[in-house]
Amino acid sequence: MTITGTGIFYDGVTSERRKVALTIADDAVEVSGPEGDLLARWRFADIYPLAAPKGVLRIGLVSAATAARLEIHDEALAAAVLARAKPVDRTGLTDRATRAKVVAYSLAAVVTLVGGAIWGVPLLADQIAPYLPVALEKRMGDAIDKQARQMLAMSTGGKPFECGGGDASRAVAARAAFKKLITPLEQAAELPLPLHVIVARRSDANAITLPGGYIYVFNGLLTQAKSVDEVAGVLGHEIGHVAHRDGTKSVLEAAGLSLLLGMLIGDFGGGAVSVGARQVVENAYTRPAEAAADEFGAKLMYTVGGDPQAMGALLLRISDISAAFPHFMLDHPRAQERVEAIARIGKPSPMRPLLTPPEWEALKNICVAG
Repeated sequence: MTITGTGIFYDGVTSERRKVALTIADDAVEVSGPEGDLLARWRFADIYPLAAPKGVLRIGLVSAATAARLEIHDEALAAAVLARAKPVDRTGLTDRATRAKVVAYSLAAVVTLVGGAIWGVPLLADQIAPYLPVALEKRMGDAIDKQARQMLAMSTGGKPFECGGGDASRAVAARAAFKKLITPLEQAAELPLPLHVIVARRSDANAITLPGGYIYVFNGLLTQAKSVDEVAGVLGHEIGHVAHRDGTKSVLEAAGLSLLLGMLIGDFGGGAVSVGARQVVENAYTRPAEAAADEFGAKLMYTVGGDPQAMGALLLRISDISAAFPHFMLDHPRAQERVEAIARIGKPSPMRPLLTPPEWEALKNICVAG
């Protein structure tokens, strides 16, 4: 169904405020001038909300070369846009309510430096992370992602760090299977920001989570997995870390005040980012954080109709394998404790196959395909 209305358009090049006609179709919003000339066509998959006054929906493009934006004052029209833009990136909607808290906590971090940064920063990291605007966490995640890829890609033998690229039919099938597995988990999690999940060309039986919704599933984990539910369980666990903002807390703890102050002035470069990237790549989360992620992942698996006990089987199988990066892999007694805790969450749940056998086979071979 096509919906029409009006809005205010800024092209990002000039400061001109233009009243435009809007046409909302299934996959895009079209912006037309007074004479009916098409000014822009924005796909819903590419738009995200920006901070705006109450009663106004302001949207932009994720990868726009200019700061173009569109304002919609009609409540029904705005609701129609948001409904089609799901899973919604709530970046702009959360910034306005949380900015003051972040500034206050960041100023507190400066004061803490005088009293003792060594013990103060980790404490403040737990306090700041829940209130960090999603837009700021995404920018931090982008910077950490670049650093982490450089660190981890050194042993790929010249092949792409991210598996599944290219246009070959096997690569296309592998990517489609991976997306089919991730989509229901992401939708059920109802996160405030979109996920960026990749299969990394690494032989470790592992998975790691970075700030900003970035998740790396290592190919070694796919190799060790015996069922799609085992992989889905790991994804659910890592999505739990995203929901609890554990990666952000870890980076803030490691990089300290230099990163906090850099965020205030928009600087995500330098040594602080490198320190933060190394922290999330090389160090495990705390036991309480891992337990909370296990519980989140198990409940997520119930929601999508998967087997939450499957991750426990994978944990026990790989618990005696030496891993260079111990995020997911911990010692055997600890793995047993986690399996028992997951089992205690158990409740009846209808189960359904998350992937067909051919799709599972395609996913298993995603790094061979491209």
